[in-house]
Amino acid sequence: MAAGGDHSALKVVASDAIDASTAGEVHVEIRAAVKRFGGTKDSGGVHALGPISFSIKRGEFFAVVGPSGCGKSTLLDLLAGLARPTEGSVVIEGVETKGAVPDGVGAVFQEDASFYWLDVFDNIAFGLRRSRLGREEIRRRVDYAIDFMGLRDFAHAFPAQLSGGMRQRMCIARTLVMEPRFILLDEPFGALDQQTRLLMGEELLRLWRETGATILLITHSLDEAAMLADRIGVMSARPGRFISIIETHWPRSRTSEIVSDPAFGRINAQIWSLLRKESIISMGRK
Repeated sequence: MAAGGDHSALKVVASDAIDASTAGEVHVEIRAAVKRFGGTKDSGGVHALGPISFSIKRGEFFAVVGPSGCGKSTLLDLLAGLARPTEGSVVIEGVETKGAVPDGVGAVFQEDASFYWLDVFDNIAFGLRRSRLGREEIRRRVDYAIDFMGLRDFAHAFPAQLSGGMRQRMCIARTLVMEPRFILLDEPFGALDQQTRLLMGEELLRLWRETGATILLITHSLDEAAMLADRIGVMSARPGRFISIIETHWPRSRTSEIVSDPAFGRINAQIWSLLRKESIISMGRK
């Protein structure tokens, strides 16, 4: 899923910096958002999320962790414009979403979203062919994304012929070609083994650096959050709220080698010390 920008080429910025003119600018803001399902404003139904307030700077990598059922995916749905908050607001690039998919937003989900009857090239081109772009521009963008994600040798392979990691790279490429300025990732590597997840994390960091996009990652993996993010929002048991936001202070040039840094272990331990009680609550234990 993606809403494309009005750019004529995939934006690439310096690998260790974002555009100085937009550095520090608030890109995304959640303002006292609450989400309830069923019931009324004051009673009944399920209080899934909030109130929750936070902002993400342009070009930032923000991760969200929390116990099962705490509202992480509900939060992503609000940001993607797939749902509307019961109370509060979601503002992206200064515009309130009001439950509509915002311009310049792309999403990648955990579920395999490949079209099994299309090859890699046509899977990636799927959304572009529903745009007003010409054939040559579509080919240029798809060729770039295929090379960027290391899929050149498999451009005409079908999803059944790919590994899980390659299919997920294909899905990321399908979002990349739409040139999103804000990328939402909901457990995109959840079905992969740990070694592949680390390598896919490196690919994701490279994409983030080279495109300059703002990224929000939902993950159950504390390692993944600690390695990838500039900041990590730790959520409570339902109704989900942020109980802490942890800054990692990693350089933009980081890779998976950062897991050997003693600070990585300290960040992991800090996240778990916050999450343990909330996870017990979410499991229904006293």
